[in-house]
Amino acid sequence: MMVKDAVATRFAELCQERGIRYNELATLSGVTPSTVYSMMDPSRRDISVTTVKKLCDGLGVSLGAFFSAPVFDQLEQEIR
Repeated sequence: MMVKDAVATRFAELCQERGIRYNELATLSGVTPSTVYSMMDPSRRDISVTTVKKLCDGLGVSLGAFFSAPVFDQLEQEIR
């Protein structure tokens, strides 16, 4: 799994745990819904750290807690 996929997976897990949809995540985070849906799209490859921070802020999760999830423990090499 690549980093971007792990980030999307983690946000999907957090939204499911909290019972919120991606539109609600966008509203809570002060970003557009298209930003969230773009991040969740497997064909998109880039996501900024600033966007991750805003989404974490909207969920009330620190970056440390966000990235400490098991999904980030076995990432593929990004350099090809």
